[in-house]
Amino acid sequence: MPRSSFLDDLLGPTAPEPVPVDWDAVESWLGVGLPADYKTLAAYGPLDIGDFVWLHTPCAQEGGFDYGSWLKATHRSCRIGSRGVPPHEPPVFWPEPGGLLALGDTRATSCLFWDTSASDDPDAWPVVIFHKDAVYRGVNPWHSYGMPLAETLVALVREGLPLPGGGTLGPLPATARRTAFLTEARAWTPPSRSDDAAAQARRRAALTEGEGLEALRILLPPPAQPHLGDADWPWLYEQLGTRLPAEYVTLMETYGGSAWLGWLQLATPLDTGRSGLVAEQWYRDAYRGLRADFPQYHPLPVWPEKGGFLPFASTIDGDQICWLTEGDDPDDWPLIVVPRHADQGGPLPMGLTDTLLEWLRGRFRWEGFPGLDVDDDPLEFIRLETFG
Repeated sequence: MPRSSFLDDLLGPTAPEPVPVDWDAVESWLGVGLPADYKTLAAYGPLDIGDFVWLHTPCAQEGGFDYGSWLKATHRSCRIGSRGVPPHEPPVFWPEPGGLLALGDTRATSCLFWDTSASDDPDAWPVVIFHKDAVYRGVNPWHSYGMPLAETLVALVREGLPLPGGGTLGPLPATARRTAFLTEARAWTPPSRSDDAAAQARRRAALTEGEGLEALRILLPPPAQPHLGDADWPWLYEQLGTRLPAEYVTLMETYGGSAWLGWLQLATPLDTGRSGLVAEQWYRDAYRGLRADFPQYHPLPVWPEKGGFLPFASTIDGDQICWLTEGDDPDDWPLIVVPRHADQGGPLPMGLTDTLLEWLRGRFRWEGFPGLDVDDDPLEFIRLETFG
């Protein structure tokens, strides 16, 4: 498609280096065709328009951006943000038929979408904005501009556009430059579809069927060689001054040291170095110090005190997952979360395996454990990173 005069004005004499896009592959993955005016702009890679609007394109940058992940994260964030304000029912998002499809965002953290339900012709899709400031004011954050992308950008640059809840977006300088945080953008390859339909069906079924470690292994397949460390269990028990619950031993011999869903980190139990469970016991001394200074916020005893907590896992938020060492039999110890950013709660209602299983299923709600949104697909979030 030849460049329009408006596009010439935006890009200027030194247009960014084009970033290759396999449009057939991208549109096949999306399940819809994309507007021609977007493709014309997107050929030049991610753009910063008017120094305020980021037009995202099918590209990737190591450690910085992935087009498919950005789409999903943007849709989820705006869906969740819509619930607390009128009309309280989030709109439909891609990949649902007729769902909103993100195309960019602004430096004010608002997001731009196409309304794919408006027409069978992608070139006629109007641009819709989700304005996060409107959420903070308690008003409807959604507004359709009723115009395709090119017309919306012309209005944005020349006159500005109204924002939900008041104010305007623009007018902006008629410039389009490579997005500053994506200077190394490269071609993006859509993720492959799973060829193992039977395995996916089993995982889907395990969201509601089965119990215990068997169901957990289906939802989160363990590594072929779990990393436990170079020591043995008797060594660990001697270091800690107690044996540990058999359920934990079985779980660790199945998964080893690992990070679950990018949030929960199970220390490598038999590692004698800085990554091992023994090294993780630093938290007990830290808690004792906090308890001495702020007892009202740190009410728990600490192992080896009677009934004291013994940590065995942590989160990226700084929470500690622990046993309460109540009684002589470790297999009867309840779990407890020692939260970093909340008041201390009570013991968890289930054992370790059942707690993890219900959490992966998106059905576990407890202080310290992040819950899924009601419209989230748990399978999109379940992943394992192994240590060692």
